[in-house]
Amino acid sequence: MSDPRNIWYKDAIIYGVDVGLFQDSNGDGIGDFRGLIERLDYIEGLGVNCVWLMPFFRTPGRDNGYDVSDYYAIDPDIGDFGELIEFITCANQRGIRVVLDLVLNHTSDEHPWFEKARNDPESEEHDFYVWSDEPVPPVPGNGPIFPGVEDSVWAKDEVSGKWYYHRFYSFQPDLNHTNQTLREEIDRILRFWLTCGASGFRVDAASHMIEPKGPGDAPLEAGHEVLRQLRSFVDTTAVGAMLIGEADENPDEIASFFGDDDELHALLNFLMTNYLFLALARQEAEPVRFALELLPKIPRDCHWINFLRNHDELDLERLSREQREEVFAAFAPDEDMQIYGRGIRRRLAPMLGGDLKRLKLAYSLLFALPGSPAIIYGDEIGMGEDLSLPGRTAVRTPMQWSDAPGAGFTPAEPVRQPVGEGPFGFKKVNVALQDVDAGSLLNWIRDLSGLRRRCREIGSAAPQDLDTGHPAVVAIAYEHGRHTLLTLHNLADRKARAEIDLSSAPSGIGRVIFASQPEALGSAVERQQDFELEPYGCRWARFERPVGA
Repeated sequence: MSDPRNIWYKDAIIYGVDVGLFQDSNGDGIGDFRGLIERLDYIEGLGVNCVWLMPFFRTPGRDNGYDVSDYYAIDPDIGDFGELIEFITCANQRGIRVVLDLVLNHTSDEHPWFEKARNDPESEEHDFYVWSDEPVPPVPGNGPIFPGVEDSVWAKDEVSGKWYYHRFYSFQPDLNHTNQTLREEIDRILRFWLTCGASGFRVDAASHMIEPKGPGDAPLEAGHEVLRQLRSFVDTTAVGAMLIGEADENPDEIASFFGDDDELHALLNFLMTNYLFLALARQEAEPVRFALELLPKIPRDCHWINFLRNHDELDLERLSREQREEVFAAFAPDEDMQIYGRGIRRRLAPMLGGDLKRLKLAYSLLFALPGSPAIIYGDEIGMGEDLSLPGRTAVRTPMQWSDAPGAGFTPAEPVRQPVGEGPFGFKKVNVALQDVDAGSLLNWIRDLSGLRRRCREIGSAAPQDLDTGHPAVVAIAYEHGRHTLLTLHNLADRKARAEIDLSSAPSGIGRVIFASQPEALGSAVERQQDFELEPYGCRWARFERPVGA
C-alpha cells in the first residue's frame, strides 16, 4: 500500500501562477518572487495546497518563458535564488507544495548547448539537437504546433548550414532525447531543483518530447523509456516528488504515459476539458458522460489533473470538426477569439458571458470530476482576456487585485497592461471587491477548495456515472470506505428534475453538504430520490455508514 504522504497529489488543489504577472513588489512593472511571498496569505486563503510556477528560468522572453536559455538561472527581472527558496519554504510551512514548470522538449536557440552545437558539429552538444542536411517530411500528424505562424518543423541554421528540428517556434530547437548524455544532463537539472525544495515538475510538452523527430528515429513506444528514466530518477532522488505531464493525445494513447505506474504520476486531462466544453455549449450531460467512459483505466497511484482553462489556448483537438464548431459558436464566435484553427484564446468568464451562476456551476463540476482540480491565477475572480494582445498572450495579463491604477499589481507602468475596460476590467473585477462579497466567485472557489479537501473519496475512488432521467444533469458518485459522495450538476439554463437511484449507498439518510441554493444545505437525502435543480444548479450530498454497520 502506498504511503499517503507520497501520493499527496491525489488530494491536491493546484493554483497556477505566472510570477511575472502576479505581484510587483519593487515598482518595476514586473511581478517577482518577493511579490509572490507577500501574497501567500491570499494563496493560502484560496484553500489550495499546491502552487504550479510557470517558467521563471533565464530566457530571451520570446515565448512567455518557455524558451529557456539557462535551466540553472532565474530570470533576474523576477528575483533571485534567495527569494525563490524563501517562497518555497514559506509555502511549505503553510502546507502548500511547489511544482515547477520544466520545459524539456526544447530550449531557446540562445541556450549555450545550442550555441556549441551549431558552432561545432563534433561537440557533445551537437547531438543534443536534431539535425538534417535538408528538410525531411515530418511523421504524419507531427507538423508545426503553431500553423500559420510556422510553416515547417525544420529551420535553416545559418551558422552550421544545417537544418534543425522544431515542433514549436523556430527559436525553440527540439532536444534529442535519444541522446543518453543529454538525459544525464536533465537528471542533473532535476536534482538541482529538487534540492531547492521543489515537490515535482509539470513536464511541458511531454508527448512531443518523446515522439519521433528526425530521420530514422525510433517509434513512440521506445520514447517512453525517456519518461521511465525521469520517473525513476525523481522517485529515488526525492521521495514524494511527482511529475505532471502535458500530453494532449488520443484516448487510446493516453494511458501509455502512465506506463505501469513507472512513468508520469499524473496527466493534465485534456480529453475531459474538450468534452466538458462541448457539454457546456450544448447544455447537455452526454459529452461529460462520454468522456468519463472514454478515459482509460489507470494505475492505482496515478492521477488526472482537471482544468477548465490554462495559460494557453483552449485546445479542442480531441473534438471532431463539427463539435469544435459548436464550441466556437457558443464561446468564441468572432474569428479573433479563435487561434490555430483548433483553439480559443479567451478566459472562462467572458466565454460564459460573465454569468455568475454558470461560472459557479462550471467550477463545482470541475471540483467533482475524478482527479484533482487546477486553476490558473485570476480565474478565481473571473478575469477576462485582452484580445488586442497577440496569440496566447491574450489570456496572460496581470492579476487584478484592486481598482487602483495598475490593478494593484504594480504602482508603476506595467510591462504588460491589465485588462482595463469593459465588464472584466480591473475596476469591476478584482480581489478587493470579491473578498468582501459572500456571494462572489472568489468565495465560491474558497468554499469549493475546503469541500474538495473534505471529500477525499474523489481522489481515491472510481467514479460512478449515474443515470438521472434528465439530459442536462451530470450525476457522479464515489464510494470509499464508509462514505458515498453524490454530486449533481444541471448544465441547463432551465430547471431540471433528476431521478437518482443509489441503492448501493450506505443505509440511512444522507445530507446535502454543498449546494448552489443555501437553503438546501443540511437537508436529508435518500438513496432513491428525485432532485429539483434550479438553472445551473448543483448539489453535493454524502452518505455515511454507521460505525459497526
